[in-house]
Amino acid sequence: MIAEVQEKTVSSAPSLITEAEALEILEGKVPLISVVARASEERNRYYTNRVRIHILDNIKNGYCPEDCGYCAQRKGGDSGIQEYSLKSPEEIWEDAKRAKDNGAYRFCMVTSGRGPTDKAVDKLAETISKINGELGMKVCLSAGILDAKKARTLKDAGLDRYNHNLNTSESKYNEICSTHTFRDRLTTLEAAREADIGLCSGIIVGMGEELKDLVQVAFELKRLGVISIPVNFFIPIKGHAIQKSSLTPEFCIRVLSVFRLVNPDSEIRIGAGREGHLGALQSMALFVANSLFAEGYLNVKGSEMVQTMNLIRDCSMVPEFTEGVPEGWDEFESQFLYDEKNFPELYKHKK
Repeated sequence: MIAEVQEKTVSSAPSLITEAEALEILEGKVPLISVVARASEERNRYYTNRVRIHILDNIKNGYCPEDCGYCAQRKGGDSGIQEYSLKSPEEIWEDAKRAKDNGAYRFCMVTSGRGPTDKAVDKLAETISKINGELGMKVCLSAGILDAKKARTLKDAGLDRYNHNLNTSESKYNEICSTHTFRDRLTTLEAAREADIGLCSGIIVGMGEELKDLVQVAFELKRLGVISIPVNFFIPIKGHAIQKSSLTPEFCIRVLSVFRLVNPDSEIRIGAGREGHLGALQSMALFVANSLFAEGYLNVKGSEMVQTMNLIRDCSMVPEFTEGVPEGWDEFESQFLYDEKNFPELYKHKK
């Protein structure tokens, strides 16, 4: 269960379903249990019973000139979020150490803004190199639009993956953002891929899209060979400027299954919104996805690490730590549910 095994940077396994079959799954025409069984078989083929835990570090918040309608940090959003400039290398380093101590497989640094300056790229490269060299920890960076030169600098520093989500289909994109295009996002992903950086790119489900938009994104990610796919479920908070869709736990499972069956060897991550939108089906989702976030989603609080560890263990799965599964990882185990302090009413007649 050691994470140091060389990871693929490109998804190469062929899709197992067609676009028409993907639509049928999303439309509910295929029984859910059948869909999950098939997706689970592929998940186990490539990832066995391992779960990768990612922790996000918001290293720059706000001050963004982009108007992405799904983001609380967008220009003119008036969301009330705390704004701060790029954290110092020392602050990021401390965050990375805490993430490793808490069981993170990969440390994900996220900055706001259209894209990093040359100076910012150099600072990020130094930090990435230190985290790699001294912590032995894999790093993913999400910093906006990149060109080939900046991508190469980050690769040379040891960057493992670069995140730049497609978020929605090309035909839908101008409805959620006007300050950059879908093509800008593709160009960034292509620059990272040319630098041999593993691609991390996914979607936000629940922004008023049609089912065909979800299918188009799943197959576009397959075309790009994206090896890591976060599937986020839209969390409506103050500052957003898009139409939201009604999501059910069953539908969210179907979406995850479609992305798994279209991209069978990719890391499928349950992203933002899992706690609220998946609800009691979070455990079922882990039989389709092999990765999740813990400790929150940039500007929204998520599950605590202890809750995440309990979820993984309840599914008879194990977390994939940076240096393998250490002794005593199950110290996160919660107390027995029927302890008197948890259900005092059960014991009110106790003598």
